[in-house]
Amino acid sequence: MNRSAAEDMDRRDPLAPMRDRFAIDADGPIYMDGNSLGRPPKAVLEAVTGGLADWAGRLVGGWEDWIDLPAAVGDRLGRLLGAGPGQVLVCDSTTVNIYKLASAALAARPGRPVIVGDAADFPTDRYVLEGLAASTGRRLHLLGPGTDDETGAGAEAICAAIDDRCALVCLSHVNYRSGARLDVAAITERAHAHGALVLWDLAHSAGSVPVELDRWGVDLAAGCTYKYLNSGPGAPGFLYVRRDLQADLRQPIWGWFGRARQFEMAAGYEPAAGPASFLTGTPGVLGLLAVDASLQVMEDAGIDALWAKSQQMTRLLVDLADDRLAPLGGRVVTPRDPDRRGAHVSVAHPRAWAWCRTLIDRHLVVPDFRTPDVVRLGPAPIYTRYVDCYDAVELMAGLLAGGLDPVTGSRRVT
Repeated sequence: MNRSAAEDMDRRDPLAPMRDRFAIDADGPIYMDGNSLGRPPKAVLEAVTGGLADWAGRLVGGWEDWIDLPAAVGDRLGRLLGAGPGQVLVCDSTTVNIYKLASAALAARPGRPVIVGDAADFPTDRYVLEGLAASTGRRLHLLGPGTDDETGAGAEAICAAIDDRCALVCLSHVNYRSGARLDVAAITERAHAHGALVLWDLAHSAGSVPVELDRWGVDLAAGCTYKYLNSGPGAPGFLYVRRDLQADLRQPIWGWFGRARQFEMAAGYEPAAGPASFLTGTPGVLGLLAVDASLQVMEDAGIDALWAKSQQMTRLLVDLADDRLAPLGGRVVTPRDPDRRGAHVSVAHPRAWAWCRTLIDRHLVVPDFRTPDVVRLGPAPIYTRYVDCYDAVELMAGLLAGGLDPVTGSRRVT
């Protein structure tokens, strides 16, 4: 692979025009951190500006249009996640939503003493499960080490850990560190065979990897909107509750937006019907407007086209890393099997932190570091070019080949 081949891939890319819909500094570094924080779509900037103007003009009168945004935007997001209407809400943060859903699931499975998770999952997932295990007297079984320390537990090990004692299985669709992707349908089916509920974290798959919540029989799911969905820093998270479970699950945060007939301000708590019972407090309107605008851009691109390009980009990055970074001590830790891979590629190196920091400080490439030794490359298919992937790896290889100062991490002058 040479640069002209990458340029040719860009010329043939059906998603290439989407890049113009994002605010991108042509003179900036190559951005390879879309799996941490997406670039801003111009439509999102306009939506937030318009929301501020609407607030200034209408003041409290704006609530007539704002109050139902968590459900309305949730239904729109649901279409991207393979979920029918009335099952997705955009609200709160990923952590809060995981807590609400996991707590509700545990309460619905009394007498079952085990929670199954993955020791390689994102910290917030593990911390929430640790807290709930402690408060409910359950045992948290975190798979690993000894399963697969770098990519997280595989489907075989997970399924083997699920039995009739299990109340809840909580896992990430795509592992945040390695990019390893799990078979949601198979694991969910195994859990259901033993009467357990399953909660999926979609933070690293929503907007880049096809998700079919209804078809896969998923019980519960949560995620964020500021990575591949490009809704902006601190944009609200989302949750999914399968329709037939909604009447049986009771979330633990009894806020006024989750109450039936909330504006009666009545004494006592009576949960609202349907997914609204999983709301808590007043929604963040500007964030919801941002999500709504970003989803329009995602819909115009189409998840099938985004996934096809993601697969091509990860394949390109793995090949380039093998060719240019492996001779310099880099090692791809993302699964090589495309059926086990999400939308980002991770490379381990003994001096990963200095390498990553120097790339950023020298205004060359913006990747992402994950302790202890991994640099993540997260191209977003909706705006990243193939030539960006090529140039990023070339710059990374050039930096390693030139050497890093062992103290500062800066490149030696030669």
